Amino acid sequence: MSSNNSPSNRHYDKIIFVDTLNLTKSIKEKALEIGFDLVGISPVDSFPENQFYKEWLARGFAGEMKYMEREPEKRENIKNVLPEAKSVICCGLNYNTDYPYSINETDKTKGWISRYAWGDDYHEIVKGKLSLLLGFIKKITPEDLKSRFYVDTGPVLDRVYGKYSGIGWFGKNTCLINQQIGSWIFIGEIITSLELDYDSPVPDRCGTCTRCIDACPTGALLHPYVLDSRLCISYLTIELREKIPLELRDKVGNNIYGCDICQDVCPWNRRAKVTHESSFQPRGGLYNPDLSSIAQLTEEDFRMIFKGTPVKRVKRRGFIRNALVAMGNSGERDFIPHIKKCLEDKDPLVRAHAVWALRKLEGEDSYETLSNLLDVESDPMVREEIVSILNEYKNSEAGIQKLEVSKYSSGF
Repeated sequence: MSSNNSPSNRHYDKIIFVDTLNLTKSIKEKALEIGFDLVGISPVDSFPENQFYKEWLARGFAGEMKYMEREPEKRENIKNVLPEAKSVICCGLNYNTDYPYSINETDKTKGWISRYAWGDDYHEIVKGKLSLLLGFIKKITPEDLKSRFYVDTGPVLDRVYGKYSGIGWFGKNTCLINQQIGSWIFIGEIITSLELDYDSPVPDRCGTCTRCIDACPTGALLHPYVLDSRLCISYLTIELREKIPLELRDKVGNNIYGCDICQDVCPWNRRAKVTHESSFQPRGGLYNPDLSSIAQLTEEDFRMIFKGTPVKRVKRRGFIRNALVAMGNSGERDFIPHIKKCLEDKDPLVRAHAVWALRKLEGEDSYETLSNLLDVESDPMVREEIVSILNEYKNSEAGIQKLEVSKYSSGF
């Protein structure tokens, strides 16, 4: 190839690459130029992790995330996504910002939103960069190119191809970890019919460390590399649409959207680089927000504040549900007026968790309020929450003296 057609030449629209090594090099150079921090190439294959995914689903670890059960044949073999596929271009984007970790923030009046959700929705940011990269690839390759690209939402096991493209290894917390960047990485991939030069997986560098497993408040990491989503705080505060199980609420702590603990304690994140992507900087009020302010959000407030961020996914009802659990866990009695206000909320999911939070902060002082509330509450979910607490009190010595048995004639 002449010097005018060298990979470093920037007039790519005039070049059609046929050399695999130079084509791969040019794609990687362009990915980094666009702003990705990591890029690697994986072959198309059904790796052992693809098979384990089916076992993981069969054991019920996906919980209510039914979308993860759709199109299993595509997740098992990427050729079922794109029959002509020969390579997967995996790109990683660092989202770590120069702010403290959750384990270093101790103010119980504040809630924790997971680091990845402080700024603009990463799906759109990564998609935009992948679109630019694919446009570049189309300019320098033959016209019969076949391709697809995904960011987290397609029928593709992103981390598997991230591993086999060499951009990181599977941590024991199931996150992809890169030796230079750590685990604060968004992953996107372009599936293509191009034959490219493949990278090799990097070694697993977790060694004997089990800090992520030991630190998980709910025990969601059953074994190294095995996560039961149903116990994961991120699942409970984002994916779960109904009541957070009673036995797990105390363990949620002050996490109101996602959880960073297993990454916060990871030694590979101690010196994690800070992102250059301004879109991932925290929007006003999203870093360690005040719980009492969240409890007062209207539907309009919520839509306005969280428009264009990942948090919008949980909707107001889920977000305030989470905030009420955090309030109950805080031990801060100053939250009681805000919680009592939530007992009047239009959404029964909010009211049900307000019942629990009031009991946590007021103790026996809450029983009279809840007993009176039972007389006027019609929603079965909320009534069940109230009765569970009142029955506990009813059977206590103090309850026998103070509560009328007639209050429990509802059949609950």
